[in-house]
Amino acid sequence: MLQNGGVMTATATAAAPDGLIKDTTTQTFVKDVIEESKRQPVLIDFWAPWCGPCKQLTPILEKVVKAAKGKVKLVKMNIDEHPQIPGQMGIQSIPAVIAFVNGQPADGFMGAIPEGQINQFLERLTKGAVGGEEKDLLKAADEALAANDFAAAAEAYGQLLAEDPANVPALAGMARAYVSTGAIDQAKQTLALVPEPKRNDAAVTAAQAAIDLAEQSKAVGPIDELEQKVAANPADHKSRFDLAIALNAKNKRQEAADHLIEIVKRDRKWDDDAARKQLVQFFEAWGPADEASIGGRKRLSSILFA
Repeated sequence: MLQNGGVMTATATAAAPDGLIKDTTTQTFVKDVIEESKRQPVLIDFWAPWCGPCKQLTPILEKVVKAAKGKVKLVKMNIDEHPQIPGQMGIQSIPAVIAFVNGQPADGFMGAIPEGQINQFLERLTKGAVGGEEKDLLKAADEALAANDFAAAAEAYGQLLAEDPANVPALAGMARAYVSTGAIDQAKQTLALVPEPKRNDAAVTAAQAAIDLAEQSKAVGPIDELEQKVAANPADHKSRFDLAIALNAKNKRQEAADHLIEIVKRDRKWDDDAARKQLVQFFEAWGPADEASIGGRKRLSSILFA
């Protein structure tokens, strides 16, 4: 493993003169990623020497970034040597790639995805068009789900599953649609259809996080009562925390994120950093491309890296 890790470092060193690919540290993260992303998009690749999928993904990332010829830069961070930044950003599994644009996280993905999907990711990031009938249908389904149009989302996911019953993004999306309508048992049954080797896919972990959050919401009180408590005492972090969970269960993502960010602003370390950790779980459940995730990560980063 150490030998493979050395190969990755040598590759980065060889690529360093053109400035497109480099390694970063906790100390240089702001300069290498946040400041640099104000000039062009920067991908940060969180990896570790022991991570097999990382060794598959990194060479492909390097190839695609070089082919983009300056439209985007790649920065790599070894999370074993530099755990603080990935910890603050809520990176819970690797490989994880987050795209920064104009100093803020803008998009991302998890897992060792194929080269074609990475190209599509970069095209989307640099405003290129992404084609494909299946991808369009999946995008329409995801957008319907984000807009709380659960019937349209379920119909679109169903069309994809009719063509391919093992379509992992569609299974995960259907599970999330069930969660949004309160059908937790159906959500669990749907997610159980995902093949074992695909259980760590980003879409699947997002759906599982949504299920976990839905079950967590059963333990909190009614929204109106929690809102009254917070209004009466804005420093009642526990009630505000429970309110965020309850709001998320009603698909009020922005409001849920607002309350957790308010806790982070008021007392970043409250209850062992509970608000930030809960935000991370929200981001995982919502997915990295969701508007609430993107906006929430931007606001959280502005606090953490201020």
